Amino acid sequence: MSDGTSYGFDTLQIHAGARPDSDTGARQTPIYQTTAYVFRSADHAAALFNLQEVGYIYSRLTNPTVAVLAERISTLEGGIGGVCCSSGHAAQIMALFPLMGPGLNVVSSNRLYGGTVTQFGRTIHRFGWSAKFVDTENLEEVDAAVDENTRALFCESIANPGGYITDIEALAKIADKHGLPLIVDNTSATPFLCKPIDHGATLIVHSTTKYLTGNGTVTGGAIVDSGIFDWSANDKFPSLSQPEPAYHGLKFHETFGPLAYMFHGIAVGLRDLGMTMNPQAAHYTLLGIETLSLRMKKHVENAEKVAAWLEKDPRVESVTYAGLPSSPYYDRIATVCPKGAGALFTFAVKGGYEACVKLVDSLEIFSHVANLGDTRSLIIHSASTTHRQLTPDQQRAAGADPNVVRVSIGIEDPDDLIADLDKALTAATS
Repeated sequence: MSDGTSYGFDTLQIHAGARPDSDTGARQTPIYQTTAYVFRSADHAAALFNLQEVGYIYSRLTNPTVAVLAERISTLEGGIGGVCCSSGHAAQIMALFPLMGPGLNVVSSNRLYGGTVTQFGRTIHRFGWSAKFVDTENLEEVDAAVDENTRALFCESIANPGGYITDIEALAKIADKHGLPLIVDNTSATPFLCKPIDHGATLIVHSTTKYLTGNGTVTGGAIVDSGIFDWSANDKFPSLSQPEPAYHGLKFHETFGPLAYMFHGIAVGLRDLGMTMNPQAAHYTLLGIETLSLRMKKHVENAEKVAAWLEKDPRVESVTYAGLPSSPYYDRIATVCPKGAGALFTFAVKGGYEACVKLVDSLEIFSHVANLGDTRSLIIHSASTTHRQLTPDQQRAAGADPNVVRVSIGIEDPDDLIADLDKALTAATS
């Protein structure tokens, strides 16, 4: 599709980035299961390796199936381009890679998926990077955390596990004030519910494993660039603004303009880190995205009904779903997530840790798995699994207390989901 601006979301989720195969006329995007591509000539090969011409060299860098997926996600997010990789965690490292260096830091929300807290709080220290975790509801705290070594702000649009909705625009203003990019993980919301770029975000990351694929079959990640950040405005981002020795002194931002970040992600990030998405995974995700809007509407509809029932149940202490009028984040739905508050939230069970364990073990329809965003309804006790490595204070900040379970509401019959929870709550609290 040559011009995505005139098409609606439902059309773009099916057609963006895809064209009939030029040789066979195949309507569905083929799985290009190949590692390498034949060059037209020695000069053609040299031009590709010098970044003087765009094309396919080796599937660690680029693959036609994966390229369609990157373009589709970027189009749905309203970005200028994207890069796909092997997982959501890979996407986070890939997103930071052009920005960071030894001694530098990222200011991050403390309301994040537990694996991200561990990745930022521990693993990236091995690169000489660090993260400062802050309460993004306290804007003064966020602003004060930024120092001369900060290179990005990071948050989730709908935070995992609590389902909290972030004030992206407020964080974007702080990032702009300091000349920094704002990176938003939009996994839990998807571009159907939230468009972080419209609220000032610079970069978007996704675990495509979740709602974008929607069927629990493959892992994947994506980074989308808004194309609006000036990487040469100061000397904070030399990987993009200064000569790159590996390409004979080429300056990515000077050469590629708004596409600089995307080209760097492929030509340096994927080349050297190798966090590559395989074409079959891209194919499954493309199929999933074709029904994204239909699924997300049903996810939200079911979540609203289940959360409302849970809130009224005397065996439940509290529910964090932002779609409930009682939620402190309810007022943000209209501006940040106008099509709904997603389908991810937690609820606290009376009886504490032991009751949560009994609840999880007593469910039949809900699957006890470490995943979210599936068509199936999923549940997990975060404190003993996904957030187990965190300290009690970190668990509390993330909304993963010992008496709390996280649910990802699927697209089944909501009355069946409520009946399943009802029976399990009886077993857990009797």
